[in-house]
Amino acid sequence: MDVELYVYDLSRGLAKQMSLALLGTYIDAVYHTSIVFGGVEIFFGPGIVTCRPGSTHHGAPIEKIQLGKTSLPQDVIAEYLESLKRIYTAESYDLFLHNCNHFSNDLSTFLVGKGIPSRITSLPQTVLNTPFGQMLKPQLDRAMRSMTQAPPPPSSAPAAQVIRSHPASMVSANGNMQSKKTASVRNVTDFYELHRLLDSASDKCAVIFFTSSTCPPCKLVYPAYDELAAEAGNRAIFIKVDIRNAYHIADKFEIAATPTFITFLLGKKENRWMGADESLLRGNVGRLMKRHPHFNLHLPTLTGSSALPLTYERVPPLDKLIAKMGDAGHDPSVVAMKEFLSLRSTRGAAEATLPDLRAFGLFVQEAIHDFPNELLFTVVDLLRAAMADPRCSGYYAEERDYATIMSIVTHVNQLQRHFHLRLVALQMLCNLFTSPLFPRQALGQATVVSPIIQFLSANLTGAEDTTRIAAGSLAYNIASFNHQRRIDDHQEVVPDSEQLQLLAALVEAISAEDSSSEALKRNLMALGLLVHRAPKDAEIVDYIKAVDAAQVVKGKSSQFPGEKLIKEVGEELLGKGV
Repeated sequence: MDVELYVYDLSRGLAKQMSLALLGTYIDAVYHTSIVFGGVEIFFGPGIVTCRPGSTHHGAPIEKIQLGKTSLPQDVIAEYLESLKRIYTAESYDLFLHNCNHFSNDLSTFLVGKGIPSRITSLPQTVLNTPFGQMLKPQLDRAMRSMTQAPPPPSSAPAAQVIRSHPASMVSANGNMQSKKTASVRNVTDFYELHRLLDSASDKCAVIFFTSSTCPPCKLVYPAYDELAAEAGNRAIFIKVDIRNAYHIADKFEIAATPTFITFLLGKKENRWMGADESLLRGNVGRLMKRHPHFNLHLPTLTGSSALPLTYERVPPLDKLIAKMGDAGHDPSVVAMKEFLSLRSTRGAAEATLPDLRAFGLFVQEAIHDFPNELLFTVVDLLRAAMADPRCSGYYAEERDYATIMSIVTHVNQLQRHFHLRLVALQMLCNLFTSPLFPRQALGQATVVSPIIQFLSANLTGAEDTTRIAAGSLAYNIASFNHQRRIDDHQEVVPDSEQLQLLAALVEAISAEDSSSEALKRNLMALGLLVHRAPKDAEIVDYIKAVDAAQVVKGKSSQFPGEKLIKEVGEELLGKGV
């Protein structure tokens, strides 16, 4: 599939005529760019916008640049764009520091492995380097917003939509947020109507969403709630209560903050949680409606946990870290990565333009052969910090044969010592989950996930607490993602043999853990999610029975008397549910 860059001039020729007189330097155009492929034009303005190629309000492009070809499936591209929603929001747009060209550069890097021409990405700095550019910056930003933030015309909707809708970041060609039917949600303001609806759900399930018209986080989960209601049909009743219009209902249910959700099953309260976590909402509602023998178990800590991955986003002291690399620290790819990480940590992801990720990946692969193991951790730690950004983790998740990631995994699997290297490698693998691309694409491949599980298994019983915690975090991320797909899509992502391999390692680690409550908790969460709602004929179920894993877990209660998961996982899930 061909990938093109459409280049527009927001000044419509004025920059070429007046820039020398106004700024003291010549500017060819005020560039606006978009990426075009598969019959769709994608750009950043009021969020991430799609339209038919050449149909935006910017007129005809002044230039079309062939960037290359991509063989990535459209669902993979959609996943990557979804991961950018936190970075490219309408509110974050800045004409000079975070604009459409930064977005085009990131998307181009992902699709074809290289960015857009530097003459375009460097233009804002060229303007700011002039005295008048600095002086006119606020006025220019305000003047251009009517053009940069405007949605495309209604008639420009693309024939093929590659971006899934999202409340905070996706705008359709008519400028409206995209959502599905909302007719299934009942808006309630009085007790009588609420009780009537709950009574009518006495033979099924019901969900109450306590919201407020002045609650911005609530609005983030409106589309997901409406979508769940539409999908449920007559299997469940979805209710929405605006507490500003129904104080008496809020008081009755002791609502202290919004959003708050309460679910009911067969007329009885089943669960309650707070927060605008879409994954948690979908998971809890999914568990409510898809009945399984585990459904009636009391597992509030296990099933009420957030589906967000455990990650390690701390940026190390970059000068000290790179100084340990010696002359290799002057490699252009390392210098560029350092600048990216520095900007990201001080100014935020929105102002940090991606470095050449392909070049840095090649540097990492060469470093594995060139660096002594005592110093290789510096390179892997730099990659770990970069992986905290979904643009970076998404890029390396789509690299051919996962070359950079697997070169590290293959190497560390051969090591018995080198604590620092093993630790940052585990943390780097955890950060791969900042983008959905790696777990969705790679965890189903035995040749990829098996060496990763082999590596984390060897570290679950290591001598250092921090290594065991990091290994437990990675085990949790794998189990949690597989569990989420099991609930949402009725499928297992991780192959059966690898699930068994991970489960055996977790049971052994739980049995051996005697000092770190944090390591134990992560291992129990991972084991619990691996088993919860698993198919009855799964190999892991037979294994749980064969090794009496319930007794292993319950045996930790004397060493860790305050850990609630021991009772939930040991007595409830493994004791009653297996």
